[in-house]
Amino acid sequence: MRDLKWTRLSSEYLFSDLWFKVRKDVCKTPEGKIIDPYYVYEFPEWVGALPLTEEGKVIMVRQYRHALGEVCLEIPGGCVDDSDPNLEFAIARELKEETGYEFSSISYLGKISANPSTNNNLLHMFLARGGKKTAAQQLDPNEEMEIMELSLEELKTLIRENKIVQSMHVSCILYALMAMGEASL
Repeated sequence: MRDLKWTRLSSEYLFSDLWFKVRKDVCKTPEGKIIDPYYVYEFPEWVGALPLTEEGKVIMVRQYRHALGEVCLEIPGGCVDDSDPNLEFAIARELKEETGYEFSSISYLGKISANPSTNNNLLHMFLARGGKKTAAQQLDPNEEMEIMELSLEELKTLIRENKIVQSMHVSCILYALMAMGEASL
């Protein structure tokens, strides 16, 4: 197989904020072609989970997403913080903050990219089982969300009807359904 990896010759940050940076790179392909500019969006790593209660209900969250101007139904998750010792801790923290639930088991399902041509980060996907409500939501100041509990059949109907628009969340849901032996929609 040919080496297709580019060499980064230089980088310049055009924008840098708490959770988002924009970088302009100059790159060289293995065949010597210079790519100038190439823009990269830097984000922290993300985690998301399909969470199930002790009774087998799926926990979803509804929240307004300003970029789309729509209220979306999503799985819980968020950014991995610098203080998180590992990905499992990060998703357990996010689940408790957003839903108030703690889980008896959390299984890693893999990783996906929102857009590998522009974004440098990954979403790490999990299946959380045995959820029990132990606290109230502990939302960030800019978060407002409602918790919804659905049956697996209701979730599958939402997927079939294209009612969940966050593509990475749909991917996580599908990986979780496969892990549970529930992949037939």
